[in-house]
Parts: sequence; C-alpha cells; structure tokens
Amino acid sequence: MTETRPFTADAPHSTPAARVWRVVRLQLTNKWNTIALPWVVLGAVFLMNYAIWLLIAQSASANDKSDALEGTQWSGSTFFIFIYMMVVAIQAINVTFSFALGFSVTRRDYYLGTALTWIILSAALSIGFALLTYIEQWTGGWGLGGHFFTAIYFDNQNPLLRVFTLFAMFLFFFFVGTASATIYVRWKINGMLVAGAVTAILLIGAMALIGLTHSWGAVGDWFATVGPAGVVAWSLVITVIAAVAGFFILRRATPKS
Repeated sequence: MTETRPFTADAPHSTPAARVWRVVRLQLTNKWNTIALPWVVLGAVFLMNYAIWLLIAQSASANDKSDALEGTQWSGSTFFIFIYMMVVAIQAINVTFSFALGFSVTRRDYYLGTALTWIILSAALSIGFALLTYIEQWTGGWGLGGHFFTAIYFDNQNPLLRVFTLFAMFLFFFFVGTASATIYVRWKINGMLVAGAVTAILLIGAMALIGLTHSWGAVGDWFATVGPAGVVAWSLVITVIAAVAGFFILRRATPKS
C-alpha cells in the first residue's frame, strides 16, 4: 500500500524547483479529469465516427463510399480534446489558485508550476495523439479507409513536424484558457465581459479590414502556402502573449469568494 503525501506548505529552505514541482503535483491531483477523461470521451467520439463509417461501407456504392470516406479527412471531431484541455486549464486556475496561496505558495511559483504542468501534458498528449495517427495509417483507416486522427490538419508526413503541430496546438489552448482564467480570478465577470468585447472588436475589425481591402484571396493563399504546421507555428505568438499576460495578471490577483 502506497502513501499519498498531501499538498503541504513550503519548507523554509525548499528550492525554487521543489516549490514549482509541488504546484505541478497539485494540478495533477485529479488525474481522472486531467489525464484519463479526455481520452475516454475522445474514444467515445471515435466509436461514433467508426459506426458511421461502417454504415457508409455497408450501404453506399463503391464510388460513393470512396468519396465519403475520403471526405472524412476534413473531420473536426478530434478538436474536442483541445477544447477540453482549455476547459481543464480554466477550471484548474479557478479551483487551485486560492488553495495554493493558502499554503504560502507564491504567485510566481504557482504560475510557473501551472505552466510546467501544461507543457508536460501537451508533450504527453502530443506523443499519444501522434502514435494514434500512425496506427490509423498502418491499419488503412481502421480497416475502412476513414480519417479521424489523420485529419488533414495533423497528417504531416514528417514525424517531428506532426508532433510539433500537435504540441503547439495543445499549448495554444492551455495558455489561452489560462489567460482567460486569470482575467476571471482578478476581475471576475466584468473582466471577462471586457476581454470578450475587446476580442470580438479585434476579430471583427480584422475581418472588416480584409474585406474592405479585398484581401480574402491573399489570406486563403497564405493559409495554403504555409499549411497547417505553418499556421500552428504562427499561433505560438498568441500562445506566448497569453502566457505572459496570464503571468502578470495573476501577480496582482487576490483570491475572492
């Protein structure tokens, strides 16, 4: 029988690395919600997709079946896991921030530990997801020619580039979720409303600018040129901004009921 050590306040002479690692352990306390449940639900989504592929294989003609299964490369079903991990980040900040500060964890150590947790999870999730893409390829789309893990957004032939694409995407959703949570922790609903309004204005303004300058064709060409990996690489700019913003916002946040 193993003994689980509780989360405790820092020892007087604990090292910075030890303090940060305590926060990592805190964020991974609920392993079911953080590690297991995303894969369980993603597996359920996969089984539903597989059932649809079976129906297509049984009922469609050869040509229609080929076209339909080829169209599954545009499936967005796997995006669930990215959205879910963003929700995990939001919940984690809101649940553990006050608790950690109650044990004399500094805001700096808390944020660094949380960020390290997201990096570790992103790496593990990316490797697991990438392995599933290769299994899907090796089995010919699970024997039916379908695409779930090898949707066009992730199907890069370079193994390292495939893992990088997934890793960067997970980081993006983790840190955007973290930044959103820090805004709520510091300014509550008013902060969320302002942040949402500013984001909407920026997006609408960008679309208006593109439309007024008749640049949608150029935007489409850019996406086609850089490809999914290039788009994801550029998303790291937003990831870094969100990560830095979250750090400075949380430094002045006060736990509130």
